Amino acid sequence: MILTLEVPQLGRPSCWFAFNEDDFVRKARIARQAAQGIIFTTTTPRELLTARGSAPDSPGVHEQHADLLDLAASHGWDTPLYRADYLLAPGHYQIEEVSEFVAHVAVVAHGLKTCRIYLDEEQAMDALYSDPLYAEKEGFHAHMALREQLIALEVMSDDL
Repeated sequence: MILTLEVPQLGRPSCWFAFNEDDFVRKARIARQAAQGIIFTTTTPRELLTARGSAPDSPGVHEQHADLLDLAASHGWDTPLYRADYLLAPGHYQIEEVSEFVAHVAVVAHGLKTCRIYLDEEQAMDALYSDPLYAEKEGFHAHMALREQLIALEVMSDDL
C-alpha cells in the first residue's frame, strides 16, 4: 500500500492511499486531469515526425523538423524516447528510461508546499514519529492527516 501526504501551500494537509503503483498512477491521472503538459509518454523520433505530418524523406523535413532529425541522428529513428514534463523539463525527450510511477509522483508533488510518498505502511508509521515534518505545532495537521489515514487502513488503532 502506498500512502501519499499532500501539504498544500495554503490550507490543510491531506493523505490518501493507493494499493500499488498502477493504482497510484490511475488516481494521480484522475486527480491531475487539468495538468498542463505531458505527465508521461514514450515515443520514437519516427512517431514524433509522423505526428507532425512528415516522414524522414519528406521534402523540407531538414528545415522544418531539425530537432527531430537531430534526435534520430543521435539515437536512431525507432529508439524509445521518454518525456515527463513534471519530472524532467517541459518538452524534453531523453533515451534514459523514466518510470511512469516516478513521473506521476512528480505531478502529484507539483505545486505543493511538500509531499511525502510512503511505499508501505511501515515506512509511514516510522515517519509519523521520526520525520521533522510532523514535529511540534507546525506539523500537527500533517501528522493528523497521516495518522487518520493509517487508522482508516487499520494499520494503527485510534487510541486518543
